[in-house]
Amino acid sequence: MTVMDTWKIESNPGKQTLLTWAIVVVGLILVYGFRDFDGSGFTNSLAGFLLGILLLVIGVPGLFKVGKQSITVDPKACQIIVEDSSRFGAKKRIIPFSEITDLCVSSLGNRSEGSISYYVAVKLTSGKDYPLFFPSYYDGRWDESVAESRCRRLEEYLRGHSGFITHAQMRANEENKT
Repeated sequence: MTVMDTWKIESNPGKQTLLTWAIVVVGLILVYGFRDFDGSGFTNSLAGFLLGILLLVIGVPGLFKVGKQSITVDPKACQIIVEDSSRFGAKKRIIPFSEITDLCVSSLGNRSEGSISYYVAVKLTSGKDYPLFFPSYYDGRWDESVAESRCRRLEEYLRGHSGFITHAQMRANEENKT
């Protein structure tokens, strides 16, 4: 078996910060612009004011939660290291290859609500799913082919490790059962 190089990918906190500031600025503009609504029922001015308040409620806490995630796939140590850091501290999760039983591309959202974000989900021996490259401002999060590419690359790293069954092997096993 050929030993692969360590693969490290990091989220983009700059884009996350920029988007959060944009939400706050738009919220402030709406609150200021529609502050003089009259009290006679639900008007467009009231709707604009409330939308501004909603954007501020979403954006301001987001400014404090901006952080960075780094995922390192280490084939020599046979593990995936997920490191999250923010203003409030850091946490680290180590996922040994032996705990991963499956992986797939998952999505968040649906077409009727707007855009869909894609990420890789790994299934652990505990039965739980753990999201990797979760749409926390990784480049390519709205492109399913990027998530599929990451999934295939991760599968290549896991393929040589005992206990992991690739999608092709699972399909072959299911065909043999029928």
